[in-house]
Amino acid sequence: MHDSSARVEQLLTELTREEKLRLVRGRDDPEGTATGYLPGVDRLGIPEYRLVDGPLGVRAEGKRATAFPAPIAVAATFDPDLAREKGAAMAREARALGQDALLAPGANLIRVPHCGRNFEYYSEDPVVASRLAAGAVTGIHDEDVVATVKHYVANNQETDRVTVSSEVDERTLRELYLRPFRAAVEAGVGSVMTAYNRVNGMHMSDHSRLVGDVLKDEWGFDGYVVSDWYGTESTVGAATAGLDLEMPGVAAGDESDDQWPSPDEFEGEAAEIMGGLPDGTRAGLFSDPLAAAIDAGEVSPDRLEDMVRRLLGQLERVGHLEGTATDENTDSGAGSLEREGALDTPAHRRLAERLAARGTVLLENDGVLPLADETDVAVIGPNIHEATLGGGGSSETSPFQSTSPAEGIRARANGGVTVARGVDTIPALSLFDVLPFVGDGEDESAAEDEQSAAEPVGIDAAEPRIDAAVEAARDAAVAVVFVRDRTTEAKDRDSLRLPGEQDELVEAVAAAADETVVVVASSGPVELPWRDDVDAILEAWYPGQADGAAIASVLYGDCDPSGRLPVTFAPAGTDPASEQRRYPGVDGEAQYEEGVFIGYRHFDADGVDAEPTYPFGHGHSYAEFSYRDATVVDERTVRVTVENVADRPGREVVQAYVRPPESSPVERPTRELAGFESVALEAGETRTVDLDLESRALGRYDLERGWTVDPGTYTVEVARSARDVHKTVSLEVERGD
Repeated sequence: MHDSSARVEQLLTELTREEKLRLVRGRDDPEGTATGYLPGVDRLGIPEYRLVDGPLGVRAEGKRATAFPAPIAVAATFDPDLAREKGAAMAREARALGQDALLAPGANLIRVPHCGRNFEYYSEDPVVASRLAAGAVTGIHDEDVVATVKHYVANNQETDRVTVSSEVDERTLRELYLRPFRAAVEAGVGSVMTAYNRVNGMHMSDHSRLVGDVLKDEWGFDGYVVSDWYGTESTVGAATAGLDLEMPGVAAGDESDDQWPSPDEFEGEAAEIMGGLPDGTRAGLFSDPLAAAIDAGEVSPDRLEDMVRRLLGQLERVGHLEGTATDENTDSGAGSLEREGALDTPAHRRLAERLAARGTVLLENDGVLPLADETDVAVIGPNIHEATLGGGGSSETSPFQSTSPAEGIRARANGGVTVARGVDTIPALSLFDVLPFVGDGEDESAAEDEQSAAEPVGIDAAEPRIDAAVEAARDAAVAVVFVRDRTTEAKDRDSLRLPGEQDELVEAVAAAADETVVVVASSGPVELPWRDDVDAILEAWYPGQADGAAIASVLYGDCDPSGRLPVTFAPAGTDPASEQRRYPGVDGEAQYEEGVFIGYRHFDADGVDAEPTYPFGHGHSYAEFSYRDATVVDERTVRVTVENVADRPGREVVQAYVRPPESSPVERPTRELAGFESVALEAGETRTVDLDLESRALGRYDLERGWTVDPGTYTVEVARSARDVHKTVSLEVERGD
């Protein structure tokens, strides 16, 4: 039993068993806004408790909120402080909308480039994912909202996600997939959500070793474990494994609905999406069945008490129990007003734009960027009249306002701006288009406003034609083409190619224009078959409501493109999960046979001939940087001097990779990211940067000894990317630990 306050222990003595059972499974929210809802216990002053979706912004049903950039865009900043700021802002908005817990951050690693939810995650690298997830958790908790890290664990694909078993060895789990979750726990996360998938044959809701032994006992997690929605597999198995809260706890629809639709009732994409959904009629496993299991001796009464204790502990922690607000919660000068929250404030709008600009990655630049103010520009692309807010699914956010690429460039440019879509609009894709019983409470006026704001007007309202886009490009000094992919929760991408005729559009424009810039809005890696034919490429991810304004600020050089790739871009079929056994799996099993060799680790490995299109950590600046004087301070710190040798300010992401000793007793990656710092430098400025190496940077996981550091010489590479090393230093470890 973990420690809890006298207040919580007193409540546990006063709660009846029926009341305790009310607190371990969700109900329908009477206000209709929450993703998950607990009714509380009025007679004891235990209030209602609302959980809401939130990786990209607060998704309260029928409500609007700030649409922030996707987590992968935040990861591209390589700045945990920005993740903390975003987490805090989302928490304030959750408070303003009457919500108490955020179902964020997502901490799954990007193993499969096609995964439909990659935009909700941070990186292929556990160090980046760990530091960003910890930053988000800290920010959310700073504002007295409970953070929920998800989806625990090895949840790396949407195809067959509710049935597939991730067959993964212990070393790989420890060195890769568990690390971001452990970082969230070390940052004090209040809740952990179990994934739909199985791991080594066992559903995560029932996984006593990973939930009970590792998460709770080994790591000391003292918050509550919540199921993914309709992701509770059993009553006795889940309760004894360590699941504390069943969500949503009630079946979808009403009592007359006794049949969840089958994928066979749909066609095409809709059938694929339905195939990625859990059975919405299976709910209430922690109601009467749990009571019966306790009566039968299959579940201990102490386990029910522990479930409630963990939940109440988090309610108390964020000041949500009567008379339990701590000095830390209240002695901030702002008092209760701050905890009332803030929604769509100017500060939040500025943060959304700053995050989008900071996360933009300059993949290529042949001198065309930044644009001069007076440049005549042709703005081209199928979706230039709408901001790219995100992918489909539980992360969807409806903003109060947004800026499209066309609007953003028109507002910033001093030269002429012409617009042409060129090809048909790429339609949005969302599981809510087919998900039964969802969306009845949607704010229809908000949807109508968004649709009308995206409608092209004037000459561009005509049927889009590639030859019209070519003509516009030929008449302008620079053509800026905006392209995008199309993703949703519950479905993986069929291809890394851009949908529709976007590739043909880029090729035609590049052939006609004097200079061509392509801005890519994507969930992760995409194929860029025309990259040698254009002059510059910007990766903007899903930039959120500030899309147009943020991209314009980067195009015109108001902001340096300071993002770096948190994921490798590589030719299709060359990634480590490209074999069917590995993804999407065979006979219900996805074999993680690549072990620790995912992402850049794979492309560095012996025998891999394929080269990344753009390596992990890659990204250009408008400035230029010189590295010198790299030295070892101690076993956890490397110091390097960085100078901005350009005549303009810029931002550099200084990266440290560790190469293991040649005498290592097991095969290890050629290099592993160990630390990083994002550093702003004025023109001519020199800074000394201390790179703090992660606590497990030199280690590997040994099945018998746990985390182990082998003796020998470790090489630390100070680099601009995994393939662009500027300085090396050596660390001597005489004896392992």
